[in-house]
Amino acid sequence: MAKARSVGIGMDYSATSKSALNWAIDNMVEEGDEIIIIHVVSPKADPTSKQLFEDTGSPLIPLFEFREINVAKRYGLTPDPEVLDMLDAVKVVAKVYWGDPREKLCDAVEQLKLDTLVGVARKCEQLRGATSKLSSHGREGDSTKE
Repeated sequence: MAKARSVGIGMDYSATSKSALNWAIDNMVEEGDEIIIIHVVSPKADPTSKQLFEDTGSPLIPLFEFREINVAKRYGLTPDPEVLDMLDAVKVVAKVYWGDPREKLCDAVEQLKLDTLVGVARKCEQLRGATSKLSSHGREGDSTKE
């Protein structure tokens, strides 16, 4: 049996991030792997937990806790039932960051020691920049084709 991996998935509840999550579950995640759903909230948001965790992001939140609406709201999120249903079959935790999505996803790779990061880039330049930064930190990044 292969070593369990830590797979980070950027989530903003858009149709494209839901598709990326579905693809990762169907094609990448294997038994024993852990999925970390990474939310990056606008730095302008001011939920109660932001003051405690603004620099490092929230602690890892188990899925069963994240399903509780009061827990998610503490972090400024409203979980999507469709996404929660997709996650039932795998081991999942969530983490919340506040700030620039590109920077915070790169921080997540470093802090969480992710083996893989699955995400959706709104612009190719953002993806290339994030991939370059990840590669410079010793993580392998896939090259992007235009």
